[in-house]
Amino acid sequence: MDFFNLPPTTKVNRVIPKNAFDNYTNTRQKKLFSDLVARITWTHKLSSKTVNLQAKEIQEIQIFQVELKTMTDIQAVLAIIDKAIPYTIIFIVEFDDSMFISTSTKHAHPVNEDNSVIDWTFKTDWFLKSENKYSLTLKKSLDSVHQDLCVQISGKPTMANKPIEELIEFKREILILEKEIARLKSGIKNGKQFNYKVDLNIKLKEAEKQLLTLISNN
Repeated sequence: MDFFNLPPTTKVNRVIPKNAFDNYTNTRQKKLFSDLVARITWTHKLSSKTVNLQAKEIQEIQIFQVELKTMTDIQAVLAIIDKAIPYTIIFIVEFDDSMFISTSTKHAHPVNEDNSVIDWTFKTDWFLKSENKYSLTLKKSLDSVHQDLCVQISGKPTMANKPIEELIEFKREILILEKEIARLKSGIKNGKQFNYKVDLNIKLKEAEKQLLTLISNN
């Protein structure tokens, strides 16, 4: 199924055998591919030739459909595929009537030319296929196409015209604060001493305030 209604010129529809990634996996990771993934299909290729868009940092965007055997977290599997392929990938991950979308920004490994380094992953929650609200806007350049999708997934349309690096830094700061808030809440819940819990609660309120300010200002 073509969730993005892409031009016929972009279609590939080629099944990729799971063992194509054997050189990038250990025994445990091979088992993840076998146990979790039913099929991987390279559905579309966006390039200057297939969509007549300028290529800047991003030369091609590949779209992979990953069908699962069970609804579970397979980010580790996607990361293996992402690191093994030098081009930008948009993953459409499916199980029955549900799906999620995942895509990463990445750069070439400074030493190992066969691997890419993932900078940041933008990922939606699971949602019903019939309720897909994400789209690919084929305008300007391939870089713009990918950045627009990352903005959609991040839920921050106000950052649409900012460099992708600013969006990534924003997401990183959010993650750091969310982890700190979770740590403080755990400390308050499990703490024994009253004064210790009071101190943690003060820090929690400050962290929550910082998070709200960060989200409100971007």
